[in-house]
Amino acid sequence: MVTSRNDTSHPLFFILLGIPGLENYQFWIAFPFCVMYIVALVGNVIILHIIRIDHTLHEPMYLFLALLAITDLVLSSSTQPKMLAILWFHDHKIEYHACLIQVFFIHAFSSVESGVLMAMALDRYVAICFPLRHSSILTTSVVIKLGAAVMVRGLLWVSPFCFMISRMPFCPNKVIPQSYCEHMAVLKLVCADTRVNRGYGLFVAFSVVGFDIIVISVSYVMILRAVLRLPPGEARLKAFGTCASHVCVILAFYIPALFTFLTHRFGHHVPRVVHIMFANVYLLVPPMLNPIIYGVRTKQIRDRVTRGVCRKDP
Repeated sequence: MVTSRNDTSHPLFFILLGIPGLENYQFWIAFPFCVMYIVALVGNVIILHIIRIDHTLHEPMYLFLALLAITDLVLSSSTQPKMLAILWFHDHKIEYHACLIQVFFIHAFSSVESGVLMAMALDRYVAICFPLRHSSILTTSVVIKLGAAVMVRGLLWVSPFCFMISRMPFCPNKVIPQSYCEHMAVLKLVCADTRVNRGYGLFVAFSVVGFDIIVISVSYVMILRAVLRLPPGEARLKAFGTCASHVCVILAFYIPALFTFLTHRFGHHVPRVVHIMFANVYLLVPPMLNPIIYGVRTKQIRDRVTRGVCRKDP
């Protein structure tokens, strides 16, 4: 332990255990994690490249998709390289400030991803319920402002996490029983009253994720009402198909995220290995699935990828 200039003691480093309970299998578990990370990197870079070069895709839906791809790249890259180093090379140490940086990026960009999914739900609502006014309501300026608001909200709401933790004393125990630094996991090593920190964490969770889920739910209730008014046939199927990709992405993100959040606070009887695996899935599977889902379900992106595979762009 060392003492910082502000008289708050903190360790020089923490020890990340990886996946406690599966130590004998961690080397092999790292291979599917590595494959998923590579798929996430390649898939999201391809999505960004296609949207950048194809000017017909410079529409609200695809601009939000580009922001989602950027968020997924940051979110997965903030944890996976260190995780693979732990599982393959037993590099368990993480420097104190690097740990706080990881806390910031994980929570800030999880918030941003939630906000982007909310913005995409609003886009689908306007596109289906007000198709003739879609381009006038969601102009490029509005999309940029909405994206900026989502980004700023994530950065501002999460910054106090790191500031409050950095001002608190830590116990001699430096072991974090998982594969990355997460707010609640780091907070459990603090030797002080953490009720304010925990309260603020709940406030952020409910004010960000809770608000986004409410907006998404209301948007899809309105969408469902509008679609069911359509006569059975191709128009109704097309409307449902338009939303199918987004619904899959929402479920892939929120289900493991909510499980991880609730388990950290209330799931004391959940086996640790289950909790840790879900925590890893939460930060790796959505960034991998998002470009696959949109690549398969979105005709414009699918056609562009197909043309790129069949021949080089002129």
